[in-house]
Amino acid sequence: MDRTNGSTQSHFILLGFSDHPHLERVLFVVILVAYLLTLVGNSTIILVSRLDSQLHTPMYFFLTHLSFLDLSFTTSSIPQLLYNLSGHDKTISYVGCVVQLFLFLGLGGVECLLLAVMAYDRFVAVCKPLHYTVIMSSRLCLGLVSVAWGCGMANSLVMSPVTLRLPRCGHNKVDHFLCEMPALIRMACVNTVAIEGTVFVLAVGIVLSPLVFILVSYGHIIRAVFRIQSSSGRHRIFNTCGSHLTVVSLFYGNIIYMYMQPGHSSSQDQGKFLTLFYNIVTPLLNPLIYTLRNKEVKGALRRLLLGNRKGGKE
Repeated sequence: MDRTNGSTQSHFILLGFSDHPHLERVLFVVILVAYLLTLVGNSTIILVSRLDSQLHTPMYFFLTHLSFLDLSFTTSSIPQLLYNLSGHDKTISYVGCVVQLFLFLGLGGVECLLLAVMAYDRFVAVCKPLHYTVIMSSRLCLGLVSVAWGCGMANSLVMSPVTLRLPRCGHNKVDHFLCEMPALIRMACVNTVAIEGTVFVLAVGIVLSPLVFILVSYGHIIRAVFRIQSSSGRHRIFNTCGSHLTVVSLFYGNIIYMYMQPGHSSSQDQGKFLTLFYNIVTPLLNPLIYTLRNKEVKGALRRLLLGNRKGGKE
């Protein structure tokens, strides 16, 4: 079988959930509603954080980037999925597949690092409150975010070509609803043990290293919390840090399961639903978990709405 034609297809066929046609209409409605709510929730966070001066703090600066990431991450694949679910056409162009893979890997890597940055922000706020404003300067915050974006995208620049260069011997059916790395590796017509090992090593750097940093940061935070005498102070810290830990658990639980065992080892149907959860449910829940339940954000929304009403009356 010719191994040189693996990268010359003009398109791919995303099989998605075509094995379960009775689910496609239900999934279309559920995913469409979830996608619209994701757009509204994350856009609200970005607008409120930018427009209300009281939210111009490092925490909300990082949350703004997290919301932008979630918007970009979801939009990189969900519109294509909705199109494929709505009819019989399951195709995606080769260029579209390349872009989807690059964004999926890149934005996922950025989010790993950004969650670590946010853990550091909470560590400084809890463990060094008197020096917080000095340490978390605008320059440092911008630098940390820039490093997260740069490293995440650089990781994708390495992993995407490695995946796409695998010989596919003319196979163009992707057993997934998007062009993601494990599904493309399964299409290869060569032994993929070496490439899976490379992916595993890179995943350790971009996925596990930030997670270790997050766990170490929270180890210091927990020790600091037990030294606080005020119950209200403890409650406030647990409220903020608990939200972040919930987001970390949702994000890392899925990404570690999927990408630390990339090839044939996991159930393909299970992988599809896990990716769907990771791609739409987590970005949908993040605003609710992290920000929209926050009193500061509710106050900012109230001020903006009341301000607009007063402006309209005048």
